Amino acid sequence: MSSPADTQQTLRIGEVAERTGTTPRTIRYYEEIGLLASPAGHEKGRHRTYGETDVQRLEELLRLRELLGVTLEELKELAEREEARGALRAEWKQAADPDQRRRILTESLGHITRQLELVRARQDSLAELERQLAAKQERVRELLAEL
Repeated sequence: MSSPADTQQTLRIGEVAERTGTTPRTIRYYEEIGLLASPAGHEKGRHRTYGETDVQRLEELLRLRELLGVTLEELKELAEREEARGALRAEWKQAADPDQRRRILTESLGHITRQLELVRARQDSLAELERQLAAKQERVRELLAEL
């Protein structure tokens, strides 16, 4: 996942964990399940080193997980669809043929649609919880008023 620009500064896993507010164990687990790529050139028993691109990806994953409260499976799907869109953006820059561009846009639209479905499902769940809490709050107020 590291790019050539990342070679200027590399961080060890503990430094990345501290910077992102997570743990080395979480980072290793995210690598294990495919959310993060293992550092380029990492050999068993040697220190993992990460570049700025890796740190930014981890920060985005952690932000999405916190913000949306998604499962790791959903987080992985969101991230994979974002990566696919990134590849399509690169393909778009090279495409001149209108049919090819139409295919790229249609494919991108599909990825965005699925991402929106995941986000909206979370919004619906939160809205339902809000309705339940508001109803409980109202019932308690009614009971207080009766006293």
